[in-house]
Amino acid sequence: MAISKKNGKNGDNNWMSFSDIMTGLMVIFMFISISYIVEVQKKQKERDIIFEEFKATKEQLYAELENAFKDDFKEWQVELDKDLSIKFTNPEVLFESGSSSIRPYFSAILDEFMPRYFNILLQQKYSDKIAEIRIEGHTDIIPAPAFDRDPYIGNIILSQLRSAQVLKYFRNSYYYSNLTDDEELKLQFLLTANGLSFGRTLDDDKQLTAFSGKPINNQNSRRVEFRIVTTSETLVERVLKEIGK
Repeated sequence: MAISKKNGKNGDNNWMSFSDIMTGLMVIFMFISISYIVEVQKKQKERDIIFEEFKATKEQLYAELENAFKDDFKEWQVELDKDLSIKFTNPEVLFESGSSSIRPYFSAILDEFMPRYFNILLQQKYSDKIAEIRIEGHTDIIPAPAFDRDPYIGNIILSQLRSAQVLKYFRNSYYYSNLTDDEELKLQFLLTANGLSFGRTLDDDKQLTAFSGKPINNQNSRRVEFRIVTTSETLVERVLKEIGK
């Protein structure tokens, strides 16, 4: 009987020890789960804030640009899109065919447009909201053999020369010469000139043919665009990449 009791006691002790271990593990797993849920909720909240800031910044910039230029854009045949791109799509105004020389009427438009445009973007409230200001040159699908035998590369060179010429014109303007040192440094960091050849042609409705599937309109495709990339936009891209992993 004594042995039986001893064995019984040992069995109870062993069982209690195992129960304690399982209880401890369950508590540990519970805390891990709670920590994981809290971290997920925190990241989701951060993502929601980023998306809200992204939306608010774009809406505010769009509203300011539309209010500042709505009458002029009609006269100049300029399109302001929700993605904050401003499309100068009248090829008769911009450059001579196959040339990067700015036509006089386009010069007059730039003299009116650029000071007001950059006055909006250089406001203090946007100092940490804008990551890049792109001047983009776009061509039609007509080859540019004077620059390269490859039609796409020839037009890459031509469109790059055109966007660079617009940037050069801006840097030589009276407005630019009156910028403060800080403003000039900021714009040197933000402003880029980009030649995109005929990689992003437009249709009759001035929509990207890559998405619409409609025939290319060469006249609409020959254009210069001013495009704003917000800091929130770069964060959104990073979040989307993280989600996709």
